[in-house]
Amino acid sequence: MSPTPPGTTFRIRAPHAESVSLCLFDAADRETAHPMMREGEDWTLHLPEAGPGTRYGLRASGPFAPEQGHRFDQSKLLVDPRAQLLDRRFAYDPRLAALGVDTADLVPRAVIPAPLPPLDPAPPCFTPGGLIYEVNVRALTMLHPDIPAPLRGTVGALAHPAILAHLKKLHVSAVELMPITAWIDERHLPPLGLTNAWGYNPVVPMALDPGLCPGGLAELRATVAALHAHGIGVLLDLVFNHTGESDVFGPTLSLRGLDNRETYAHDSKGHLVNDTGCGNTLDFARPHVRQLALETLRHFVRLCGIDGFRFDLAPVMARAPGFAADAPIFAEIAADPVLADRVLIAEPWDIGPGGYQLGNFPANWLEWNDRYRDDVRRFWRGDAGVGLLATRLAGSTDLFGTAPRSVNFVAAHDGMTLADTLAWSGRHNWANGEENRDGHGGEVIWNCGAEGPSEDPAILAHRAADARALLGTLFASAGAIMLTAGDEFGRSQQGNNNAYCQDNHLTWLDWAGRDTALEDHVAALAAWRAARLPALCVFPEPGAWLTLEGAAMTVPDWESAETPGLAYRAAAMEPAYAVRIDRPARTVQLDP
Repeated sequence: MSPTPPGTTFRIRAPHAESVSLCLFDAADRETAHPMMREGEDWTLHLPEAGPGTRYGLRASGPFAPEQGHRFDQSKLLVDPRAQLLDRRFAYDPRLAALGVDTADLVPRAVIPAPLPPLDPAPPCFTPGGLIYEVNVRALTMLHPDIPAPLRGTVGALAHPAILAHLKKLHVSAVELMPITAWIDERHLPPLGLTNAWGYNPVVPMALDPGLCPGGLAELRATVAALHAHGIGVLLDLVFNHTGESDVFGPTLSLRGLDNRETYAHDSKGHLVNDTGCGNTLDFARPHVRQLALETLRHFVRLCGIDGFRFDLAPVMARAPGFAADAPIFAEIAADPVLADRVLIAEPWDIGPGGYQLGNFPANWLEWNDRYRDDVRRFWRGDAGVGLLATRLAGSTDLFGTAPRSVNFVAAHDGMTLADTLAWSGRHNWANGEENRDGHGGEVIWNCGAEGPSEDPAILAHRAADARALLGTLFASAGAIMLTAGDEFGRSQQGNNNAYCQDNHLTWLDWAGRDTALEDHVAALAAWRAARLPALCVFPEPGAWLTLEGAAMTVPDWESAETPGLAYRAAAMEPAYAVRIDRPARTVQLDP
């Protein structure tokens, strides 16, 4: 929809619908339907009386023929796929999936927003090789004692002086916000008394979640401006791989009720493709699906000044149906004058055939590097050698060549926290209600001698040393680095490595009980690294690889599993530096 005085012109794509109605809702929530007119594959309507604040939904009629890909149901109130503002959050109810059952009392209404003048986006506020701070907005701010209670859990809280001071202490280059667009709970969660806490189950791509961002685009825009004023960029974690309409038993909320057949990927038998593990897969072979994604990216850049994006399960964006390194979406983003210079980060895997694509995204994209996480953990656990460690330190040249494309991390939102990596030998996800079957069962973790919390001074010292060793390795590594909020001060999820449904004290950061000594240690590492950027984005060569005794590394040293560590002295970098990694002593020393 596009506001055009007087009133608003609405345009909805529904090529196989027999009719589409625009439904306005008055102050008493009474519904008035207005038939839309077909224009090719679209349906349009201009309403002079529809201005900012008008609440509306859609209804579409047509065949309900799942074997042909059609799932029309006029009883379902639908949300405009291009809605920018909603009047409430989504809430799951079984009636949303029941054929022929009206859902007007369940579905949020789209709201025509007040005009927000577009920005002239500045170049991205992000230092190459900088620290990306991964943030769950609600978890970060819910328990912060300095943030006023009404502000906690919202995007606006990120602009509070206490949060800004913490980000500056860590020399954060950009915050990466886990999904802040509106999502719906997976259908198995409400019966368990649980809710989705991460947001990776969106419905429409542009509408901000009314709970996280009650002030809408203006709130996000003001927060981005406040962060920019302190030299901190903002990256949005977007989910373009699936929607919360799920599998054939899922709710009909938006795209499914308008154009199921040509929006979601189907196999040769007409079944939904599930390359995401979430029940459906958006079909990026379709130009209109790519167009919606591109419009979403431009929307957040032009109206909020967003510096870049992280794409969840990004291979889906390049499937048709197999992954293609030259997929159209890559060229379309590169050719777009608004998007071409943005920071672009791929999570380079999905669960479909050929879904692991680490190292295969375009040369100007960064990629989450899970090989870095696992290999660095394996080194400090004692079951990987120095050769592999050196490759990861040097920017994972085996995966990316000398291009600085790796996003290095030792823990992320998905998996064990840094502290839990060193306190548990297996996942403990019982609180999720799936009998501990969910989450990654083969994570590289170790408990340092006791499972879970311990008061043994030796075990606590071991865990503290290993945490500092992992972090020291991270901050000495070429490429960008990422730290998930709270790992700098010992956040724990009590061994839960899939806490997506724990919107409670298990995931809310305990600011009062944080490990301030570890936090100060991370701040010192961050200051050291910041002084060497952007040069440290690319591994400094020439340089000298040395044994812990100071001799040049030999082939046997590199190949032996018994080699206890190594050192590297940079020769062509100002300020110069050296890193010394000693596994038996559990230390990483950064000089000068």
